[in-house]
Amino acid sequence: HFTERGTTEGSQRRNMSVSTQAAFESGHTDQIHDCQYDYYGRRVATCSSDRTIKVFDVAGEQQTLLANLTGHDGPVWMCAWAHPKFGTLLASCSFDHKVIIWKESEQGVFSAIYTSPATLHDASVNAISWAPHEFGLSLACASSDGCVSVVTHRADGTWDAQKIQGAHSIGCTSVSWAPAPPPGSLVAAGGASAAPVKRLVTGGCDNLAKIWRFDPSAGWKEEHQLRAHGDWVRDVCWSVNMGLPMNTIASCGQDNKVFIWTQNEPGGEWNKTLLNDFGAPVWRLSWSVMGNVLAVSDANNMVTVWKESVDGRWNQISATE
Repeated sequence: HFTERGTTEGSQRRNMSVSTQAAFESGHTDQIHDCQYDYYGRRVATCSSDRTIKVFDVAGEQQTLLANLTGHDGPVWMCAWAHPKFGTLLASCSFDHKVIIWKESEQGVFSAIYTSPATLHDASVNAISWAPHEFGLSLACASSDGCVSVVTHRADGTWDAQKIQGAHSIGCTSVSWAPAPPPGSLVAAGGASAAPVKRLVTGGCDNLAKIWRFDPSAGWKEEHQLRAHGDWVRDVCWSVNMGLPMNTIASCGQDNKVFIWTQNEPGGEWNKTLLNDFGAPVWRLSWSVMGNVLAVSDANNMVTVWKESVDGRWNQISATE
């Protein structure tokens, strides 16, 4: 059973406004772990403990099953659509230690064009994230083996993988890319700006969020550690900066808390703000396209939406059970 939700902020109300909600039967025979709309919002992919990924065409209130993808040997934790400039590509990761990238060759017909080798990860792959399209076709993967891998499609059609060994002790739960436009590029004098730098933020069972920077000569190197959570970090999400001179990351954890991390200048300190203590573990985070609205999903079966006001305070603008 899958539920679609839409939310809007009322002109006067600052709390608990909910606009639309629709539900349809997904056909999954076990718990659904993730659902993701594509770039255009016309398709949604769902994945489940029943080991399948389903792709639906969404038109208004009509949902049509286009494909049922089988290939994983365990629960499928997450799915992610690539940018459409690369074609119709969908990635999935699973408890079976595998990452699969699926390509649509014709309407509703998907086939696996990449399956990670057994040597890539030797434990559950918990999260995946496509790089900004400016960096090419690259997928970051976070695993319970404590490692993070970055799988990249090469010009000759092959796939290459780089690994951050021992990124998090015990295990890695989440990963998110920094936006490609460098902070401040929108307001840089004369339009000049620094070249884009590849960065990742990861979350782990060591209660830490970590920021990684890619050095072409030395590979991925740890740049910062973000310490605030008192239990496992369940998700991390880097906000789009739209070229403004600030980096923003959200993190959530088993300790019931969500923190907002901001860096006001490149290389500067990261400052944290407690968004809220939800009284239950917080599982997933998602920023809006503009990067100023945050959706939070917690173990109370609640999805809340938060927006930053002009005075820097975060206000809840919506809640859906």
